[in-house]
Amino acid sequence: MTSNVFPHLLSPGRIGTLKIRNRIATTAMGVSMAEEDGSAGERLIAYHEEQAKGGVGLIILGATAVAWPVGCVQWQQAAISDDRYIPGLRKLADRVHAHGAKIAAQLHHGGLVAGYGFQEWGHPLWAPSVPPPPRGDFSQYFLMEELAGMAGYKVPELKILEQADIDLAVRQFGEGARRAKEAGLDGVEIHGAHGYLIQSFLSPASNTRTDQYGGSRENRARLMREIIAEVRRVVGPDYPVWIKLDLREEGRIGGLTIEDAIFNARAAQEAGADAITATAAHENGQGKLHTQSHTPHEDALNLPGVAELKRAVTIPVIGSGRVEPEIGDRAIGNDEADFISMGRKLLADPHLPRKLAEGRRDEIRPCIYCYTCISAIYMGVDTRCAVRPECGREYEFPAPAPAASPRHFVVVGGGPGGMEATRRLRERGHKVTLIESGERLGGTLRFAALAYEPNERLLKWLIREVEDSGADVRLSTKASPALLASLAPDAVIVATGARRDMPAIPGAQQDHVLSGDDLRGMMFGESSDAIKRKTSLFTRLATKVGAATGASANIDLVRKATRAWMPLGDKVVIIGGELVGIELAEFLHERGREVTLVDETPRFGAGLTLLRRMRLLQELDEHGVRFVPGAQNIAIGKDAVTWADAGGAAQSAACDTVIVAKGASGDTALADELTAAGFVVHTIGDATGVSYIEGAMWGAAEAVRQIAGEKVEAA
Repeated sequence: MTSNVFPHLLSPGRIGTLKIRNRIATTAMGVSMAEEDGSAGERLIAYHEEQAKGGVGLIILGATAVAWPVGCVQWQQAAISDDRYIPGLRKLADRVHAHGAKIAAQLHHGGLVAGYGFQEWGHPLWAPSVPPPPRGDFSQYFLMEELAGMAGYKVPELKILEQADIDLAVRQFGEGARRAKEAGLDGVEIHGAHGYLIQSFLSPASNTRTDQYGGSRENRARLMREIIAEVRRVVGPDYPVWIKLDLREEGRIGGLTIEDAIFNARAAQEAGADAITATAAHENGQGKLHTQSHTPHEDALNLPGVAELKRAVTIPVIGSGRVEPEIGDRAIGNDEADFISMGRKLLADPHLPRKLAEGRRDEIRPCIYCYTCISAIYMGVDTRCAVRPECGREYEFPAPAPAASPRHFVVVGGGPGGMEATRRLRERGHKVTLIESGERLGGTLRFAALAYEPNERLLKWLIREVEDSGADVRLSTKASPALLASLAPDAVIVATGARRDMPAIPGAQQDHVLSGDDLRGMMFGESSDAIKRKTSLFTRLATKVGAATGASANIDLVRKATRAWMPLGDKVVIIGGELVGIELAEFLHERGREVTLVDETPRFGAGLTLLRRMRLLQELDEHGVRFVPGAQNIAIGKDAVTWADAGGAAQSAACDTVIVAKGASGDTALADELTAAGFVVHTIGDATGVSYIEGAMWGAAEAVRQIAGEKVEAA
């Protein structure tokens, strides 16, 4: 189906002989959803089937191991190394085809990155030569408990490939392609990027061989050409075959450049490839660079390189890397790409293509780019999504069905958990009364939306979903047993958020010291005597904010106003090194404040997913934010915050304003009161203990499943 709004993105496309219904592909992602032996079971099948139902044109099955367990990079990686995997792959292909999508296997050998294969089975890492040591140590961004989970990690051994090994690898890729074709898959993508086996030969940084496989670009590309030629020989001239190649190696000394990428793409085309998937790699030791290549933090970061590659070859080029539908449509229309592959967006909403085609752009559940999905893989567990609990658990979550006997439920709290619960209950046809004590929906997500723009997308989506659902929304209303008795609900969901007590820090009661609640009140004009006492400038902001109507307009106005002015001093000390404190530091630094972060914890960033933490901490450090972990005896004075360092020496940071971004804890007081009054109560989100957006969204999903009588499995 084509669309007047997305005429290029939703137009049919072709790779070789393969006709594809639109130009949206599911990026090949290793998601750790195969069975323990690498076979495609119901979990992996249902995950991809949902994407097919959602209207995607092409699904690329991520990291399908041609030599399993040799070359494995993760737990429960899909395999295609033996004929016993064909039945599962055939079932997967049939389920995807039933919904009109096409599916390809990504033929993969981890090479130098196959640490899982070594740690689990002792298989050495396959390499063209001894690589240079990584620059930097991204493990510095792991929390202490995460490092403890890596205890027993062994330094991998290397296997420098001889000709017999190279010949074996070439055959394994060819045999993998044969199995894909026999299983009814529509094509294969050869993984020649991201530091894996083929890329380690292509890169001058990791390939220092002096034989026919090293030295010149032609020699470094020899393995790639041999693999493409073997795959083509095995599957024949009409079966779609393409390769994934890096546009560059971000931050790697002597690594691949765009000139190398152009040479490699042309060589791949000459060898028989029907298309090129363009991606990027990075220097693994640099924390920030993990979000500067194949899974970028910046919008459309890779598209300029994709356009260069497309001008260099005559076969289709697939682009990727945080590309919004509008940008992807324009790139295809400008002949700068042929397809756009999406990863995180389709985890958050696998029905994105269908909603675009139906003119329902605003209904697409937004990805907030929190890196929950890929951070999970880094930590050795399966992919999940912070905003869509069904991701990877489609086989457990039945499609919402209309309630046979609609009931009435009350949801208390209009934050993300309460709004998501309301949306889900209304989706099933239940009557819902949503009670919020504040003047607007959003709760703490409204403040998180100011600190990190992608959160604003989720906020607006949730508000719109609730408003469109027909729920009875009661703002500026305090929930009580008496009120709920008058409503007579069948059950109550309490999503009132955390209690935020000011920690017992000497000097915390001074007027220049703000709690998180104080700061939220300032930003949104929620006047109180305590806040007014803390700053005489508060009324100016309250006037500006009060001029706006509606939650979305309010967010936009506050965002613009606070860029130039805030009722805070120039020197701000934040006490608290977890997610809230870190994002506040980013928010205030961007608005011209000199920021110091102080906390007792030895490492900062708890609550942030690993990849977002690595990027944000490094960026703040580069921009001059001062980090003080492991501080003892923190005290707040009139002009400075003082503490003792690890050696007991007195330290200080000058301050005009101090923000205490800690002290939050679960608060079940209302839930307990309602339970004592005889109501059936489900408590979710931060009310049960601080769990941020993911905890709120997942808690809402589970509570609704319990209420609806749907099967609930432990995640």
